[in-house]
Amino acid sequence: MVMQTFADSLFQEAKTVEASADSACYFPLDNGRYEVKPGFMPFGSCLGNGEADKQVFQIDGNFAHYRQTKLLARAERLSKYYQTCNYSHGVAGAIARLIIDRLTQEHPQYFHSQRLDNSNLAFHSKLTGETLYLDADWQLRQVETQGSQVFPSYASTLDAIAAQVQEDITVICRCADGSNWLSAVHLCYPNHWSADEKIGKDFTTIHAPVAGMEKINRRASGIVNTMIVREPMVRFAWGLSTDTRLNHHPEPPANVSINEWHGRQFDRDNPRLFLRIERQVIWGLPQYDAALFTIRTYFRDCTEIKKDILLRSKLSAAIQSMTPDSLEYKGLQESRDNILAWLEEV
Repeated sequence: MVMQTFADSLFQEAKTVEASADSACYFPLDNGRYEVKPGFMPFGSCLGNGEADKQVFQIDGNFAHYRQTKLLARAERLSKYYQTCNYSHGVAGAIARLIIDRLTQEHPQYFHSQRLDNSNLAFHSKLTGETLYLDADWQLRQVETQGSQVFPSYASTLDAIAAQVQEDITVICRCADGSNWLSAVHLCYPNHWSADEKIGKDFTTIHAPVAGMEKINRRASGIVNTMIVREPMVRFAWGLSTDTRLNHHPEPPANVSINEWHGRQFDRDNPRLFLRIERQVIWGLPQYDAALFTIRTYFRDCTEIKKDILLRSKLSAAIQSMTPDSLEYKGLQESRDNILAWLEEV
């Protein structure tokens, strides 16, 4: 009974942008094409969301659900969602410092940090009631909480900080010889990929399964260099889903069938369709030959999108522009025609 209750909780769905009062709203297929490209824009570009567009970490009224999803994922099995590989103390400290600096600057009403007499740092979140105590090297030493203890206990500074935000976090590193690898990934909102499958691999290998990535992968070294040495950037990715569950890890939890867990089964007689949007921020740390890569997931309700003639036409055109390989990669090969027909229904 307890296991079933836990499994049921993993199926809880997030609110859509349309059902939220204060969520940022994006529509990354404005040109009506499905394209596989870097699509980098300068971080802070105005996209209609005011201050939120200038924030690495966007916090809204859905924080509690995003937080709970992370805690449930960690409780299921931490190593399924959090992995590191050759993640040096220097890089880990720089990433922790960057995240804490951004959070205290972007959301001073929720986060504050204080240097202690012994050169340690106390970082407090009003959202979670947790205070993280870090040493001079930004390593986690202690956690104080105003509520119940997190289980399992935080494994590192990155694990603890990731539990304070609504973004997934990854870190890419590069050697002096130009080789690169995914050195850390905290991925509790996976969209059909997993942390343990990608950790330690280079940019080309990570993206090899993505349909249409061939041209980009031929420029992998240049793209990684851009991520590390250029000014911060933002990009978007999108797909279609038939639920608003944040956690779509390819491996189902224990006692859950893969068909039930996988989703992506569009039923025209009982249509549920959502645009799953990822806002990705890339912040380079050239002095460490590394880059922070954050992923914030949003859902937009296609039932609402289809009410807008312009948005509906762009979504339909984008789906029609997808190659057979892209349709298969996105899990839409069987439902494409039904989705297009449903979108045209008034």
